[in-house]
Amino acid sequence: MRILFDSRDPQYKTPFGVLTCEEKCTLHVRVPREIEPRNVQLVIEREGGASAFEFAFSWAGQEGDYDVFKCEFELPCKGLYFYWFRITAKTGAFRLFKEGAGTNMESGDRWQLSVVPADFTVPRDFQGRVMYQIFPDRFCKAGDCDLTDKLQPYRLREDWGGVPEYRPDPDCGEILCNDFFGGNLKGIESKLEYLYSLGVGILYLNPISMAFSNHRYDTADYKRPDPMLGTEADFASLCDHAHRLGMKVILDGVYSHTGCNSVYFDRYGVFGNGAYSKGKASPYYSWYTFRRFPDKYDSWWGFATLPNVNELDEGYLDYIIRDEDSVIAHWLRLGADGFRLDVADELPDEFIRRFKGRLRQLKPDSLLLGEVWEDASNKSAYSVRRRYFIDGELDSVMNYPWRGAILGFVRGQDDGTLLGESIMTIAENYPKQVLHTLMNSLGTHDTARILTTLIGDFNGDREYQAQVRLSWEQREFALERLRLAAFLQYTLPGCPCIYYGDDAGMEGCKDPFNRGCYPWGHEDQRFRELFRTLGQLKNNTPALQLGDVRVTLAGGGKIAFLRTYQGEKLLCCVNRTGEPMTLSARHSLLSHNTFRNGGAFTVNPGGFGCFAVD
Repeated sequence: MRILFDSRDPQYKTPFGVLTCEEKCTLHVRVPREIEPRNVQLVIEREGGASAFEFAFSWAGQEGDYDVFKCEFELPCKGLYFYWFRITAKTGAFRLFKEGAGTNMESGDRWQLSVVPADFTVPRDFQGRVMYQIFPDRFCKAGDCDLTDKLQPYRLREDWGGVPEYRPDPDCGEILCNDFFGGNLKGIESKLEYLYSLGVGILYLNPISMAFSNHRYDTADYKRPDPMLGTEADFASLCDHAHRLGMKVILDGVYSHTGCNSVYFDRYGVFGNGAYSKGKASPYYSWYTFRRFPDKYDSWWGFATLPNVNELDEGYLDYIIRDEDSVIAHWLRLGADGFRLDVADELPDEFIRRFKGRLRQLKPDSLLLGEVWEDASNKSAYSVRRRYFIDGELDSVMNYPWRGAILGFVRGQDDGTLLGESIMTIAENYPKQVLHTLMNSLGTHDTARILTTLIGDFNGDREYQAQVRLSWEQREFALERLRLAAFLQYTLPGCPCIYYGDDAGMEGCKDPFNRGCYPWGHEDQRFRELFRTLGQLKNNTPALQLGDVRVTLAGGGKIAFLRTYQGEKLLCCVNRTGEPMTLSARHSLLSHNTFRNGGAFTVNPGGFGCFAVD
C-alpha cells in the first residue's frame, strides 16, 4: 500500500494551485495503518533549498485501511516554495516526495507552491479573449505613406505575396532583412471588421517603432512609428476604431537592446547624437556598455547590429518609464492598451516591476505580457530565478509549453499523457487570472507556420525551405490535424492567439518564410470558418473564458478535460485513436465527427467535442 497525496485533488489540497499571502491552505495525507504512523510533518523550503517553515499534521480519522492526517497553514510572505513530508512510523522515519502523479518515499521531486501578493490582479477585459497577432509589414497595405525619412537602404517590393528575401546582400554578405512589402497601420485598420468577425478581442502588433529592418526589433526611435507604417495619427485612428469594436491593442516592447542604426546608438552617424557617434557627449552613452570605444560593445546574442542597453541606467529608466512623455506614456496616450515584453528573460526583474507599476499608474486596466518560452512560474535565466508572478511583475506570458504539448499530441508523438500533464502543471503553477490570460499560440513570428509544422519540421537549409510547399494531400491532412489543435487551443484556459494568415491557410517554414504576405482574395475559406466558429464558442461560453480546468482522461490517444464555472460544467475531448469513444452528456456546444444516440455521444476517430455535462 502507498501513502496517498495528490496536490491536484481537492481531497488532498485546497485550494488548488497558487496561494496568496496569508491564504489558508488545507492538506490531507492518507497513510496505511499497517505501518502504524505516529507523526506527519509538512516541510516547506524556499527556492534554493533553505528550510523556511514546518507545520505538524493532526490525526483526522480513518478511511478503510488508512489513517488520515490533516494540516492547515498560511504563508505570510510571497515567494516560490517547495514542500515535502516527514513521516514517523513504528518502523522508523522517512521522507515523502513526488513521483509522477503519485508519491515516492525518500527520493523524487518536491511539490511546488507559489505564493503571490494578495492584491495580484489581471484586468478582466483581457481574460479569455481571442487574440490576433500581426506582423505589420505583411498584413495589409492601404494608401501611401511618406517615405522621406525611411531609413536607408531598403527595397520596397511590388510583388505582394512573394517569397521574403532570405539570401545575403551581395554587397555586404549579410542578411539585412530590409525588403519591405508595405503593410501599414491604415491597412490593419481597414481589416478590423474582418477580425471582429473572427471574434478577436485583442490585437497584438509586432514592433511598429521606426527601425531599419522589416521585423523592426532593431529599434531606431522608440516614440515614432516607422514612416512606412504611417503616423501617430494613423496609430491613434487604429486604436480608436479597435476600441469602438471592443478590441484592445497591445504593442511589442523591445527594451533589452536597440538597433545600432538608431537615435540612441547612431553607428552610422545618421542621427547625430548617439552613443557611438558622440561618445560621452551623447545623452545616451550610459545606456550602453563599451568594452573598447567605439567598436567593442555588448550586444544581443553577439549581433553587432543590436547593442544591448543597461536597463537600470537612470537615463534609460527615465526615457522608457518615468518621464512625463516616457515611451510607455507616449503610446498609451495614443491609444495602446498594453505591451508584450520581448525577451522578458533578459530584462531585470527590477525593470519589469517598474515598467508594470508605471503602466498601471497611467492606465489601470492595461496589460503586461512577457515572452517566456518555458514554465514562467519557476524559470531561471542567467542563474537567476525569475519572479514574474510572485512579485506580480507580469499579467501573463506566451504559452509555449502548451503549444509544444498540443503539437506533440496531434502529430502522434504523444498518446495524450504528456499533454495532460502539461495542462495540469501550468494550471497548478500559474495564478488563476494569469491562466485565463495566457497567450495560447500555435504559430508565431518565431516558429514555422502551424500548417507546415503539422506535416513535418523541414529542417533543410534556407534554399530548401524557400521551396517547401505542401501537396494537396498534405494540406488536407494538416487541416484535419489543425482542427484538433485549434479546438484544444480555444477550449483550454487562456487567450487563443491566431498568427495572421493562419486563418487563411498560409504555409511557411521558419523565419523569414513564416512571415509572408496575407493572401487577400486568395484565402482558403475553410480555415476562416474554423476560426470563426471557435471564436464564437469561446466568446459565448463563460466556462471556456474563466472556468477551472481538470484533466479527466489523458492517454491512449485521447484527451478530455472539464471546464467548470458558476455551475456550468463542460467536458472537452479529442479522440485521436482509431476507435470511437462514447460519453454521456446533455448536449453538444460544438462537435466534429461525432453523433448522438439518446443521452450519449460517440466521438469518432479524429473527432472532438465540447459537451455540457452534469
